[in-house]
Amino acid sequence: MPRILAIDYGKKRTGIAVTDNLQMIANGLATIETKELERFILDYVAKEDVCTIVVGKPTQMNGEDSENMKRIEPFFNRLKKMFPNKEVTYYDERFTSILAHQAMLQSGINRKARQNKALVDKISATIILEDYMQSKQNSLSHQF
Repeated sequence: MPRILAIDYGKKRTGIAVTDNLQMIANGLATIETKELERFILDYVAKEDVCTIVVGKPTQMNGEDSENMKRIEPFFNRLKKMFPNKEVTYYDERFTSILAHQAMLQSGINRKARQNKALVDKISATIILEDYMQSKQNSLSHQF
């Protein structure tokens, strides 16, 4: 079964998460410099079977797009052109950074490690992927 790739796009760094082959478990894959992102994704998709690319959509509390959408939308459109045979979709990423910090606190990671923004980005991407997978599961269970 192909994998699902999730992206927490940032101005400087981008967190990436991916499912296992059975699409049951979301794992943090990497945090890379955003300027290297498209090359990284091309290389990864060339090596691994990926069916869906989920891009975190930054939304404000009132539901409007955040400032970062100006950077994400052109990237999203390029992904759709690069991978016309794959599903490329947005998923709401509200609160993922907060949830990532909470997950780090609960796991007992020390203070210095919690300040590692690259780790926060990777965990945020994992949360986006987990939430996306859960929403797909919920929509399937409501069909029956």
